[in-house]
Amino acid sequence: MKILVCISNVPDTTSKINFTDGDTKFDSNGVQFVINPNDEFGLTRAMWFKEKQGASVHVATVGGPTTEPTIRKALAIGADEAFRVNAEPTDGFFVAEQLAEVVKNGNYDLVIAGRESIDYNGGMVPGILATLLDMNFVNTCIGLEIDGTNATAMREIDGGKEKLTTSLPLVIGGQKGLVEESDLRIPNMRGIMMARKKALTVIEPINASAATADTKFEKPAAKGAVKLVDNVDDLVNLLHNEAKAI
Repeated sequence: MKILVCISNVPDTTSKINFTDGDTKFDSNGVQFVINPNDEFGLTRAMWFKEKQGASVHVATVGGPTTEPTIRKALAIGADEAFRVNAEPTDGFFVAEQLAEVVKNGNYDLVIAGRESIDYNGGMVPGILATLLDMNFVNTCIGLEIDGTNATAMREIDGGKEKLTTSLPLVIGGQKGLVEESDLRIPNMRGIMMARKKALTVIEPINASAATADTKFEKPAAKGAVKLVDNVDDLVNLLHNEAKAI
């Protein structure tokens, strides 16, 4: 079984976010980038398939040279090979088109992507990717078992969980629950040294155009001052007339 894990290079959640050029561009200065958490759950599950079922695991990202430390981390965790599409990830449709080309050329049985990235939270790539490839698709996936060409997936739905059976080839949009957080792996020294010898192939992008464009970014409004009340009548009045909560 050949598995491709799609990796997104995202800012660490502890990073301070700023914008430049009149709030039209993200300022990456001083920002620490990491593997998108939803993708990391998927990578960890792929490593289980590698160790238990002998699967080969490749990883791919769309981005410039600055994304290579992140994808090298995926290699250090245990992926066999990596691909970097040499293009800025302008929007979800563009990224999906580039990744679809990687999948077609690699003849993969299973494509694992995160449900969404934590920077833009678009949640578009896995579904578009499955459509472009004409593959079965399970989103919000929190469990996956493979038996030959048959797959059993568990996904999160409103108010509960849903168990599905399908077949390979398959695209999933994974998230927290696909593996336990305690199962996530930190690269050890041996893994880091081995990652330096593994192939990281740079691919030029196919001719594709972005379907959307960012016009402006805006930070959440600052929280207002706290109002203290010492009786129920004043509290009810504020909730009703000012907060419009009741």
